[in-house]
Amino acid sequence: MELSHLDAEGHIRMVDVGEKPDTERVAVARGAVQMRPETLRLIVEKGLPKGDVLTTAQVAGILAAKQTANLIPLCHPLPLTQIEVEFELDESAACIHITATVRTHGKTGVEMEALTAVSIAALTIYDMAKAVEKTMRITDIRLVSKRGGKSGAIVLEGGWGCK
Repeated sequence: MELSHLDAEGHIRMVDVGEKPDTERVAVARGAVQMRPETLRLIVEKGLPKGDVLTTAQVAGILAAKQTANLIPLCHPLPLTQIEVEFELDESAACIHITATVRTHGKTGVEMEALTAVSIAALTIYDMAKAVEKTMRITDIRLVSKRGGKSGAIVLEGGWGCK
């Protein structure tokens, strides 16, 4: 198996995508933050000392997706055309589900950007709520679908990870 990020001598290299055609590319990633019910209630009521947790986490996720090439050494900088970070509150499981959808029209996919958005949104939730709960768990960060490019559409799953 040929490894695309290694040259003939085994040295790290960024893959040359210059000859690849531009296509519409979309990736969706998900993750979750589990917590105590009282912590979730404080987040919903905007009652935490650091302010509006979900709005801050949404902005953090969007900004993170835009910075992915600066964070992950061999990622290409991409002109992202859309970034969505959404939350679903699951009161029965005391869990915040995070979904990031990232789009571009380009030569390489946006999976890493979607995963970065979810990761940083989850870390922001943790950071903003840790004053009231240090036992929160960030879980189930994963790619759930992608489309575009030569591999076409791939759907890895449809459901949530948090129980």
